[in-house]
Amino acid sequence: MSSDSPPTEELRRAPAAFTDRVTADGRFGREAVAGRYRLVINRACPWAHRAVIVRRLMGLEDAISLAVTDPLQEVIAGEDHWVFSEGTGSPGGKDPVLGIHALREAYLARDPRYTGGVSVPALVDVETGHLVTNDFDRLTLDLGAEWAPLARPGAPELYPEALRDEIDTLCEEIYQDLNNAVYRAGFAPDQKHYDAAVGAVFGRLDALEERLTGRRYLLGDALTEADIRLFPTLVRFDAVYHGHFKCNIRKLSEYPALWAYARDLFQTPGFGDTTHFGHIRTHYYYVHAAINPTRVIAAGPDTRGWLTAHHRESLGGAPFGAGTAPGPVPAGERL
Repeated sequence: MSSDSPPTEELRRAPAAFTDRVTADGRFGREAVAGRYRLVINRACPWAHRAVIVRRLMGLEDAISLAVTDPLQEVIAGEDHWVFSEGTGSPGGKDPVLGIHALREAYLARDPRYTGGVSVPALVDVETGHLVTNDFDRLTLDLGAEWAPLARPGAPELYPEALRDEIDTLCEEIYQDLNNAVYRAGFAPDQKHYDAAVGAVFGRLDALEERLTGRRYLLGDALTEADIRLFPTLVRFDAVYHGHFKCNIRKLSEYPALWAYARDLFQTPGFGDTTHFGHIRTHYYYVHAAINPTRVIAAGPDTRGWLTAHHRESLGGAPFGAGTAPGPVPAGERL
């Protein structure tokens, strides 16, 4: 659906079109090899943000290169597409590694007959130029586990075996009621669908507020995949979801525990240093013309609040468990 078209039915996300997996042992035909793959993202996209966070926490910057598309999409053949531009470090509007202007070129290189949607994050094979996967759900799990042999010393265990069932259950609840529900509210075709979606959003936020009042992270004393999947929605909440998507019963900053938790994560290496508020506001307010036809981009809120003291360390725990923090952000990726 074009972002210029008003919604006529409830938003439904299509399943990932390409789901090849890259693993440590190559058991599905693709092996995790340093330099072979390029991760294509957009800084505005919460699903892509997850992948960037995991890549940074695991220290995979040298193993998997990063390509950043423009926060504004370009209309190609009547549909919006992720493209590369001078402003995001692509001379001549082409990615310097893949040599393409629009991400859809990697999709078509994989399947010339493909007519479906184009999404980020996308993992692309540098040697062939073919898209490998756009399965955002599986990608972070594999980056955190299957790429572990190429990870930095001290990389955290984000999906520990003993917690996987609990992580999976919690992540599904967060996805249904929050990650995706903010979109269902923003693009609701009528009052009934909006009311249901916004009710789910704040019901989940209320539950998370209670959960995080007495614990530092979602599953105890260290970061897991669950925290990584929650953060991109929280960091976008007051900036775009509260106003632009009409999720305005409360602001994130009005939840004492959640707001402190979100600031704790933001100030942890891998989270705030992968967040680009300028790209977030620009993309949402400009591209979603159906719900913001003037394309006026909001100026706020003031992001300095994200750097204020959170005092969550008093709850104990350590973000990386027995591991260590990642090093500095690579020079070409600093925000």
